[in-house]
Amino acid sequence: MSLRLVQLRRSDGSRCVAAADREGRGERVSGVTTTYELARIAIDGQVELGAMVASRLSGELLDLAKAERQGRLLAPIDHPDEAHLLLTGTGLTHLGSAESRDRMHRPAAGEAETDSMRMFRAGLEGGKPAPGMTGVQPEWFYKGDGSAVVGTGAPLRSPPFALDGSEEPEIAGVYVIDDDGQPWRLGFCLANEFSDHVTERGNYLWLAHSKLRPAALGPELIGTLPEDVCGTSRVLRNGETAWEKPFLTGEANMSHSIRNLEQHHFKYALFRRPGDVHVHFFGTATLSFADGFETRAGDVFEISAAPFRFALRNPLASLEQQDVQVRAL
Repeated sequence: MSLRLVQLRRSDGSRCVAAADREGRGERVSGVTTTYELARIAIDGQVELGAMVASRLSGELLDLAKAERQGRLLAPIDHPDEAHLLLTGTGLTHLGSAESRDRMHRPAAGEAETDSMRMFRAGLEGGKPAPGMTGVQPEWFYKGDGSAVVGTGAPLRSPPFALDGSEEPEIAGVYVIDDDGQPWRLGFCLANEFSDHVTERGNYLWLAHSKLRPAALGPELIGTLPEDVCGTSRVLRNGETAWEKPFLTGEANMSHSIRNLEQHHFKYALFRRPGDVHVHFFGTATLSFADGFETRAGDVFEISAAPFRFALRNPLASLEQQDVQVRAL
C-alpha cells in the first residue's frame, strides 16, 4: 500500500495512528498509539513499514477532516523523551535558494561573492553524486529537539528577543535509528521551518541563532516523495491573504539529492544514537521575507502541496519576556 500515516487525538483524548488516503479518510492502526512505536516494531521485525500498517488495519474508520477542524491532528512523529528527537536542516539546496540568501548577505560582502553563493555553486557542481560516490557537503544547522515541534493549528511562538518570525515552506525527512545505529527513513512530511531572517541578515554567522526557533510539521507522513513537488505558501492576516507565492521542491528542483543530504547528516556517529528520532529539513527557495513582507503576531502561515492532503496552518504568536540569569553554585 502507499504509506500515508497520521497521528491524532480521538474525541475522548486518547491517541492513535491512522492510515490515511488521498481523500482524507482514515483507518485506525491497531496495537499502537504512536508512529514511533509502530516504526520500532517494523524495524525490529524487519518488516517494511507500509506492509506493517496494512497488517494492522483495524476496520475502525476515522474522520480526519473533522479531527483537523477540531484541532486534534498531531505532528506525524514524536518521541517519548523529547530530548531524543533532533531537529536539523540544510539550506542552499534548491535551484532558486541562493538569490534571497545572497541579497541578505550582499551588504556585508560588498563586491565579493558571498559565502552563500559559493556554497550554492558547490551544490550545483557536486550535490548530486553518482551512485556509490560522495557529493559535496551542504550547509547544515541545528534547530532544536522535540520540545520545539508543533503540529498544524498550534501557534509558532517567537521569542521576545527575536527580530523577525517568518515562514520557510519545506519538506522534511523523518528517521528512526535502530538498536545497531542504522538510520531508517520512515518518510516525508510537510514543514514550516520557522526562522528569524532579520537576525540572519545582520550577519550570516548568526544563522545558528536565527534557527533556534520552533518548527511546525504537517500531519501526514508519506512514504515516497515525487521528484517534482509544487506547493503554495500563504500568509493570512485577518482572514485575508496578505502574501502568497508558489514554491517548488523535490529533487527535480534541488541542487542536492536527498541521498547526499542524508549521507552528510548521518555520517556523524552522534546522529546514529540508537532509539533517536531525526527530523531533517531539506531547504526552500521561497520566503515572504525575501519579498519585503513583514509578519505580525496573529498572522497565519498556510503551506500546502500535493501529494499532501492536509495543509499546514499555524498562527504567529509571541512569548513573554523572561529574565534569565546564571547563578554560581
